[in-house]
Amino acid sequence: MRGLFPLLLTGFLSAGSWGQLVDDFNPPRGNRLQDWSQLGRYHAANEALKKQPADPKRVVFLGDSITDIWKLADQFPGRSYVNRGIGGQTTPQMLVRMYPDVIDLKPAAVAIFAGTNDIARNTGPETPTMIEENIQAMTDLAQAHGIKVILCSVTPISDYSGAIQSGLHPPADILKINAWMKDYAAKVHAVYADYFAALVDDKGMLKDGFSMDGLHPNRKGFDLMAPVIEAAIQKALQ
Repeated sequence: MRGLFPLLLTGFLSAGSWGQLVDDFNPPRGNRLQDWSQLGRYHAANEALKKQPADPKRVVFLGDSITDIWKLADQFPGRSYVNRGIGGQTTPQMLVRMYPDVIDLKPAAVAIFAGTNDIARNTGPETPTMIEENIQAMTDLAQAHGIKVILCSVTPISDYSGAIQSGLHPPADILKINAWMKDYAAKVHAVYADYFAALVDDKGMLKDGFSMDGLHPNRKGFDLMAPVIEAAIQKALQ
């Protein structure tokens, strides 16, 4: 025990070389534990965008892989739409990203598209309440900063492609989250973008031929989603 205190003291005194705040953020590479929410993914792009004049029609698309792969510039030419999707992310990770990837960019609106990876337990098991509270927190933050909120429904899945998506994304859970989200959006004066209705077939599945794998829309799928979000954005910005 006598030798333990000097060792601890030495450790504390030497910690200044690595345990301190930094003036500039240099995203860590190759260590997901040091950047669990992947704040480094869009850091450089955010810094560049913040140097530009504020755009009164800027809209941030915050989401997971479906947003990440959506070629917004091709689908919405001339629009000030900013893609901040990151594949695999869940609502707790997106909540951490709200300031750097949304609020600090001073958009007029944010389209929050999340939930499917929470259902799939990408970052561990969650109750519906946990997902709902994360969405509420993101909504609260945006609205507190004068940003209009668009809540996008979780999209349907299908097993048509051979990948059994219904195992990871039970349709009943998707319906449960969407029903809550639609009701919540009305209560807090957010706009509900119903991607689900645009993509679902008469069996409750994602339409055959409109997805790459029964989860991620292909170009035909995005063509169905585009007018839904465009109408929601115009409604939000009225």
